[in-house]
Order: sequence, then C-alpha cells, then structure tokens
Amino acid sequence: MLPFFTHFGHAPDGLFLLFLALALDAVLGDMNWLFRLIPHPVVVIGRAIAALDRKLNRPERGEKSRKQRGVVLVLIMVSVAALVGAVISFVARVLPHAWLFEVFVAATLLAQRGLFEHVDDVARALQHKGLEAGRYAVSRIVGRDPASLDEHGVSRAAIESLAENFSDAVVAPAFWYALFGLPGILVYKTVNTLDSMVGYRNDKYRSFGWASARLDDVLNYIPARLAGLIVTLAALVAARGNPWRALVTMFRDARHHPSPNSGWPEAAMAGALGLALGGPRKYPGLVVDQKWIGQGRARTTFADIDRALHLFSAACLMNAGLVTLVWWAQV
Repeated sequence: MLPFFTHFGHAPDGLFLLFLALALDAVLGDMNWLFRLIPHPVVVIGRAIAALDRKLNRPERGEKSRKQRGVVLVLIMVSVAALVGAVISFVARVLPHAWLFEVFVAATLLAQRGLFEHVDDVARALQHKGLEAGRYAVSRIVGRDPASLDEHGVSRAAIESLAENFSDAVVAPAFWYALFGLPGILVYKTVNTLDSMVGYRNDKYRSFGWASARLDDVLNYIPARLAGLIVTLAALVAARGNPWRALVTMFRDARHHPSPNSGWPEAAMAGALGLALGGPRKYPGLVVDQKWIGQGRARTTFADIDRALHLFSAACLMNAGLVTLVWWAQV
C-alpha cells in the first residue's frame, strides 16, 4: 500500500491485497450465483441513495434548496462508505485471515470480467443473432436509445462503453484502493453510483445531482488519464494495435467528449484500433451532437468489438502489472 494508508496486524500489504482482488475478479467476475442470495454492495449503496433521493429531492423545493440537499446527500453517503470501509479494514487487520474478506469486498467493486462478458455478449449477438439481438445486448450497458442504432452504431456503443468503463470500473477503483485502501474504493464506488443515479442534467436532478456529478469528475480526473495511458501501452502487445496513434488521438480528441474524463480512454482506444468513436447519438428524449473521436473507420462491426476486447484484456493485465510493480518497488 502506498504511504497514504498504513497497514498493521495480520494482513499482508495492501497492494498485494489489491492484486489478489484483481485476480479474483478476473476469475470469478460478477458472481451472480452469490448475489442472487445476498445483495451486492453496489445494490445496497443504490438502495440507500434511492431512499435519500425520495426524502431530500422533492419537486416543491427551490433549486437552491435542492442543490444544498444534494450536497447533504453526498456528505452522508461518502461518510458512511468511508466508515464502513475503515471498520472492515480494521477488523481484517486484527483478526487472523479476516483480510480474505477485504479481498472479497474489493473484488466485488471491480468489473474486469463482468465488463468483458457484457461487451462480448453484444459481439456474439450481432454475429449470430442479428441486429435486434445486438440492440438488446447493448441496451444493457449503455443509456442511449438502441432502436436508433444500426450494426455500426451498436458496435461503436459497445466499444465506447468498454473504453469508458475500463476507467470507471477497473482503473479508478484500483487507484483509490491503492491510495486509501477499502475506504478509498468504497467512497469511489459510492460517488460513481451517486453520479449514475442522480448526476443528470434534467429538471429533476440538475441541482440535486450537481455535487454528485462534480465529485465524480474530480475522483475520475487522474484515473481516466491513467487509463488512457494504460490502453496506449496495451496497444504495444494487442493484435494490430497502434500505440503511437493511440497517444496522438488521446491528446488531440479526448476533449471532444462531453465528459471531462471519459474521452481519455475512449480516444486512446479509438486511436489504437484505427476507429472513429463518439459522433451524434440519441438518448430517450435527447439528441447529443457529439464530435467524432478518432479519424479511423466509423463503420465498425462485431469483429472490431473483438479487437477492442483483446486490447481491453491486455490493458487489464498491464493495470495488474502496474500494481505489482509498485508493490515490488516498495518491498
């Protein structure tokens, strides 16, 4: 573990625990068989957010009041997440072998295998079952209107989601665990869930979700750029990957994304694979005229999803390798 978080007692070093969590997630994935019996930690977080949303975000309140209550929501959720993480970490370091539970909790907050499988489902649906099946599969991982997507749009949406979530669901959780242990990763996932639930720019959440969206931007600022660099490095070993083009595209086109962070891994992946991602898109009730990211082909297919998955796998290995390298350097 980096010096920001001190370990003691019976547990191994925190970076070693992080490596084990990454390995466990890579092997077991979403563990749906288990979370049919008990609620997933993110589901628990989501239920708490939904309950506070109903209580605090009432339409009769003014915009200023709703913004203030949105700040209160963030403070409550972040404080509880940090406290729960600190308690689990303390117990894990006092009781023999209890650190295994911390590894398990951390693994549930990562999504390497789960993300791979969801995106692979889109490729296999397009390949074997056709456009409608592809639209259904991609609707499970993106928020845009799938009915407006042709085969190329479905493929691009899947690749964009893969790139963006490499940062949000792999690099960023690992980054915050490396700095602050279980409290760090729990706080990050809480803020990320807050943003996904209330961080919208519509009438209901524009004020109430302001604090959640801004804090999510802050927490993802470094991890998103790190994720882009890892994708660039992964292009060195991925089939037909182009690391130089990935680097150039990332620094040139990342700003074309409406998010201050998502464009970095997305642009790196577009450049590495020689694709054009982004572009105009349609969400339910909203059309976004986004600029293109990358100067390659926009007419993507399931074969390009497969190439993106190979690049993603290499990037996940490099992310784990980076954790191992930092751990080895401080031993």
